[in-house]
Amino acid sequence: MSRSAHPAGPRHADVLPEGHYSAPPADLNTLDPKVWAQTVARDADGVVTVGGIDVKTLAEQHGTPSYILDEADFRARARAWRGAFGADADVFYAGKAFLSRAVVRWLHEEGLNLDVCSGGELATALSAGMPADRIAFHGNNKSVEEIRRAIEAGVGRIVLDSFQEIVRVAHIAQELGKRQRVQIRITVGVEAHTHEFIATAHEDQKFGIPLAGGQAAEAVRRALRLDGLELIGIHSHIGSQIFDMSGFEVAAHRVVGLLKDIRDEHGVELPEIDLGGGLGIAYTSDDDPREPHEIAKALTEIVTRECEAARLRTPRISVEPGRAIVGPTAFTLYEVGTIKPLDGLRTYVSVDGGMSDNIRTALYDAEYSVALVSRTSDAEPMLARVVGKHCESGDIVVKDAFLPADLAPGDLIAVPATGAYCRSMASNYNHVLRPPVVAVNDGEARVIVRRETEEDLLRLDVG
Repeated sequence: MSRSAHPAGPRHADVLPEGHYSAPPADLNTLDPKVWAQTVARDADGVVTVGGIDVKTLAEQHGTPSYILDEADFRARARAWRGAFGADADVFYAGKAFLSRAVVRWLHEEGLNLDVCSGGELATALSAGMPADRIAFHGNNKSVEEIRRAIEAGVGRIVLDSFQEIVRVAHIAQELGKRQRVQIRITVGVEAHTHEFIATAHEDQKFGIPLAGGQAAEAVRRALRLDGLELIGIHSHIGSQIFDMSGFEVAAHRVVGLLKDIRDEHGVELPEIDLGGGLGIAYTSDDDPREPHEIAKALTEIVTRECEAARLRTPRISVEPGRAIVGPTAFTLYEVGTIKPLDGLRTYVSVDGGMSDNIRTALYDAEYSVALVSRTSDAEPMLARVVGKHCESGDIVVKDAFLPADLAPGDLIAVPATGAYCRSMASNYNHVLRPPVVAVNDGEARVIVRRETEEDLLRLDVG
């Protein structure tokens, strides 16, 4: 089929159906730097390159779909966060966003700490050489074995998430003859203006101990009484994909209020406060995230002001960016398969991946950008919906976006800002193999997480 042989769906903004999209951009070949990794560009032939390697070469060598990660971009963002907060604060990379042994080594080399929330993430961190005292262990339901392994390894902090866990961690620490540094995670009742499933500071959810009703204060009393625990601070995390700093201001006010109450009741000024992560990134051109130095300045000023008003020493601040570091550094590279125009609606563009490599659109109603990357095109824009190959009507990667009307099977398209929560939440739905993660840097590409094989699937099937 020639590039113009198939009929196209609607092309003009004045006849488009209602949906999740803006007007078509003036030039479909332009790549918005807000949503792409720093080294992404088009070469003289119009092919997109990253780290000095073009996507056609990457597709030939590593196949599609593949997660393509710009190592230089990752390192630059890690350094930006470390530099923004300086030596008087701690930056913990949230490993749940994406974790591999290569990433752990990059973090270690760039001076960041790491937070993990499972035994598997802890094992990955330790196997890659992250010093245990630079690891924080999260989770709302840590197993006895996970807690024991964390304490034995010497993790720098365990974030306590419930009354039962306070006792459990203290008991295991005493059994091991250790005194474990801990923080208590509290929910402060702040609405973070995010999706219900990723809002984490209101009381009606599984994380933390509510500040309301005196529960957090009681948790502090119990932790301070137990010999196996060294309570070093309070932890608060208000949600994900947040752009508005006002939620952090309210959260900090309430956390500092608790610190004041602790001082007044127990004569103890806790030395640390962790404000969590959740800072947003640009998935589309409409998103406008803040730079790390702006965030650092705002959070530091908020905490300092609240502590001065409460006559408290300003505690050491910790933050936990995950998505904000790794999210923009990667894109998912797909090959176009079936193209199905629906007259008067949109054109469905099927790719060789889908919800198994990016569940976020189906799970969170997330929005993404997409671009033709194997060539440029002067064709007029068509409204497209990028979908996967799975047997599921909700298998949507990009709900509504504009692609060139001459798009054809075999073209390569890419979805940017997929570094966070895509590979880490990937599945084998329909027994599809999970894609590799390919790190590119200065003209070289290397696989840091290999593509799954059918042998991998069958090895687990012992029936």
